[in-house]
Amino acid sequence: MRNFFKLIGVILFATSFNSISLSKENFFNEALELFKKEKYEDARFLFERNIVFNPKDANSYLYLAKIYNQEKNQRKEEYNLETTLLIEPNNEEALLMLMKIAIENSNYKKVKDLSDKFVKVCKNLCAENKDIQESLKNIEPEKNES
Repeated sequence: MRNFFKLIGVILFATSFNSISLSKENFFNEALELFKKEKYEDARFLFERNIVFNPKDANSYLYLAKIYNQEKNQRKEEYNLETTLLIEPNNEEALLMLMKIAIENSNYKKVKDLSDKFVKVCKNLCAENKDIQESLKNIEPEKNES
């Protein structure tokens, strides 16, 4: 009888653990679907909820940054991009988005630093960096020689 209760306990524990892990994945997938449908507020809620269960999910932070980009909230966008890069330092998309913010803010040193890092990690978005470098040549202030 005692073994029977132990077996029931193990089954209940395994079932609850499995449902918790599945719900974590469902938050991200459901949020991604809402993001694709441009339902940003609902998607933001689910991405944030996913982060509660999985605080090291770089993709949730990246998509939060994309939502804040749509909402023109640059401070929160930048915060989420930096968090993405803390978790996943080689995230090309986050680096690229941060470079665009730095260009917008005329922070050429930051653009150059991010670009140098981007060149080392780029696999898919390399052409984007070339475009940024070309635009920097046209707008970067000349160094005054004394």
